[in-house]
Amino acid sequence: MSDEVNWAGNVHYASTRIARPTTIDEARELVAGADAVKALGSRHSFTGIADTSGIHISLADLDVPIRIDAARQRVRVGGGVRYGELAQYLEQHGWALANLASLPHISVAGAISTGTHGSGVGVPSLAAAVTGLELLTSAGDLVVFSDGDPDLPGAVVGLGALGLVTTVELAIEPTFEVAQTVYEQIPFDAVTTGFDEIMGSAYSASLFTTLRDDAVVDQVWRKARTDAAQTPLPAALIDREAAGPRHPLPEVSAAACTVQGGTPGPWLDRLPHFRLEFTPSNGDELQSEFLVPHEHGPATLAAVRELAEQLRPVLQVCEVRRIAADGLWLSPSYDRDSVAFHFTWTSDGDGVARVLPDLEAALAPFSPRPHWGKVFTPRPVEAWAELYPQWRRFRELRNRLDARGAFRNDFLRGLGL
Repeated sequence: MSDEVNWAGNVHYASTRIARPTTIDEARELVAGADAVKALGSRHSFTGIADTSGIHISLADLDVPIRIDAARQRVRVGGGVRYGELAQYLEQHGWALANLASLPHISVAGAISTGTHGSGVGVPSLAAAVTGLELLTSAGDLVVFSDGDPDLPGAVVGLGALGLVTTVELAIEPTFEVAQTVYEQIPFDAVTTGFDEIMGSAYSASLFTTLRDDAVVDQVWRKARTDAAQTPLPAALIDREAAGPRHPLPEVSAAACTVQGGTPGPWLDRLPHFRLEFTPSNGDELQSEFLVPHEHGPATLAAVRELAEQLRPVLQVCEVRRIAADGLWLSPSYDRDSVAFHFTWTSDGDGVARVLPDLEAALAPFSPRPHWGKVFTPRPVEAWAELYPQWRRFRELRNRLDARGAFRNDFLRGLGL
């Protein structure tokens, strides 16, 4: 075994070694010679989705230069590149992505393959920006999916089941500025009744609650584009602006957080919650996330509040965000505008395992879809086809692209893939 672990240390990889090819041909040889193989990105998944009993392949060193097509407003990038590095390159050339995740250290291929997202009523997941990609299959073929290809929506959020994502093409737009402001200690009832107004009051908005005091929501982070018409501040947030920089977790220094206080700055320095230069080495935490249809947002928040006493012993913070619908077959926000409930737990795996069934039962009436890279309890195989209308179509695509099953692992088998 490689003795390697994921970022949080809760997954010990079973791979025999980690290879770092620098060319597509090197990667092709590695895949062709392996009975079992997986891409290994920035290791920010909390499940066994990236595990393998064979070879792990890191694409971080792959020789795929970043190339901007200004006329088409597209950028071509290697799958192993991290969003923070891509964002810096784009900003230097006057371009931007529509959104970023809260942490800019994650890899492009890993993020899109799991349906990772930023936030915003009108902003879909990071994967929705994909207009094309190249996959190295277990047969050694380099398969190209372009915008308009009927299988592209299936290949983007691919769960690592289809092949190595060697190259990705993303939609870009001219650079813009964002002003980020934090509000705190907002009455919980005012948040539930004014939920849609608060979430739609800025380009991106996040609610943070520790449930330590279930009478209030600890913080609301609003990220407003300066090139857009400004929405009036919701009544619930008036006179609630934080007196200084805040970290989402109470009593933690905000030094690693992006600039707040309403000071405008480049998109890449405001859309994430955390700064790129503060590279996390490990995380003393576990994470879960569930996406529900947007109309169930307030009711789901209320359901979480009802479990406050049970969740507190293992909960660090719960973040609530809006994500626009997309058309990607296995995206948790497929075909429905969504509200994401993200739980940052302590590293107490047994404790989290005890509360998850009750949490998922409380969310069940709202048809929750779990984030593929974060902790959730096993479900019957048939449940996935009910949650994802294109599930069987994706399975057919998987069978076609990975006929010998080299990219299958225990995680995928547990899903029936």
